[in-house]
Amino acid sequence: MPLSTDRSGYWDHYAGGVADEASEEALKNAFGWTQYDGHGPGDELLGEPLATLELGSGRGHAVAALATKGIDATGIDISPAQVREARRRWGHLPCARYRHGDVLELLAANDDRWDAIYSIWGALWFTDPQELLPLVHGRLAPGGKLVFSHAQAVPGSYGVQGMYGNGFTGRQVWIYRWAYEPATWADLLHRHGFEDVHARIEPAPDPDKVGTLIVEAWR
Repeated sequence: MPLSTDRSGYWDHYAGGVADEASEEALKNAFGWTQYDGHGPGDELLGEPLATLELGSGRGHAVAALATKGIDATGIDISPAQVREARRRWGHLPCARYRHGDVLELLAANDDRWDAIYSIWGALWFTDPQELLPLVHGRLAPGGKLVFSHAQAVPGSYGVQGMYGNGFTGRQVWIYRWAYEPATWADLLHRHGFEDVHARIEPAPDPDKVGTLIVEAWR
């Protein structure tokens, strides 16, 4: 069973519904680990890396924000539309690089090492962790850090979950995502060689709203 009928098409379609922001605002809000503007931590979670890789970089705002600080910042996304937009908007930044492709293929075929690899509601949510985590661990520099975030799991519904991209009356386009409780993520990361794992739920500003899973782990 394929992970999606058309993954790049799914994310191209998603890209078409994302509103543009002015460049200043895009950089200011680039590290929205949570789904609430101005809420939660920022890029300080990455530490002080010299080189970073974002898995599922979308329109490239986070990569650009790091590049403006002189960090060698790379992003990869499976959506051609997202990568084109990122290059159009931020390609002039000398430290920013945007690659089109599948994260598993990039990590498996690449010998580069990064000080920090991160995913903001991106590929860490939409890729089987049993396949992805060993590759991420192998591409982190010694002492390097993995950081990722996504919505907290629905209580009692853990593991792989399917979504239809065109709704219940549309064409059969689906994609899978993986959702676990913090303790399960910590166990998965430890089993794949990560140390000093911190996995938690960042509460929403309103306690009745959905929180955000934020995970930090070191090689």
